[in-house]
Amino acid sequence: MFDTTLLLAAAFVAGALNAVAGGGSFLTLPALVFTGVPPVAANATGTVALLPGYMAGAWGFREDMQPPPGLSMRAVVLLSLIGGSAGAALLLVTPDATFKKIVPWLLLAATAMFAFGPQLRRWAGAGHGPVPASKAGLGMLAVAAYGGYFNGGLGILLLALFGLLGQTQFNAMNGMKNLVSALLTAIAVAIYAAGGIVEWKQALLMMVAATLGGYGGARVARKLTAPVLRWGIVATGLVMAGVFFWRQ
Repeated sequence: MFDTTLLLAAAFVAGALNAVAGGGSFLTLPALVFTGVPPVAANATGTVALLPGYMAGAWGFREDMQPPPGLSMRAVVLLSLIGGSAGAALLLVTPDATFKKIVPWLLLAATAMFAFGPQLRRWAGAGHGPVPASKAGLGMLAVAAYGGYFNGGLGILLLALFGLLGQTQFNAMNGMKNLVSALLTAIAVAIYAAGGIVEWKQALLMMVAATLGGYGGARVARKLTAPVLRWGIVATGLVMAGVFFWRQ
């Protein structure tokens, strides 16, 4: 009963966080590991649980979407699917013992990206001249592969990439962020499922809670100031990384 309550609570809050600011993976992955799910399966299962939120977010921004300079919409879709597939395939062949050692470092990196997200986006948006299409494609592919392997901090990376490519309309950036996240997560989930690493009982339970959290929880979270949300998520990421280091 405790495990079920923990997973439902983590997924609900994660859904709300992703709807408002991101950082939901900081809760779903540790919750699954703490309830006995192996690290690789926990990462895959948590990603499945958060997929509906990405899809809903993409649909909500459908009128605002436009590809960043240097990339067509077709290129963004293809690179998202290819990169997400590559990252998911890499996760499939990563042993649990290795992933367990990598997780705290990934959490620390994702937390740092989240903490310095505004500065990172400002720096990325201060580029000099257009980025060549080849480099834009490589950047898109690399970020998509990261997302297929480990979801934490993906939104910040995508917003930074779009800023670097010269996109300035925030609604368009946010819409593309949700679209790319949904695409690469969907293909990654298909590969996780084919590889048999998804714990479906937990995934479906958390999926419902995350969807409800994305709607209901966000209504509460949006009353908080942005700094409170940001530093609350950063503190959560640091605590979770510390716990994973301690458990090694």
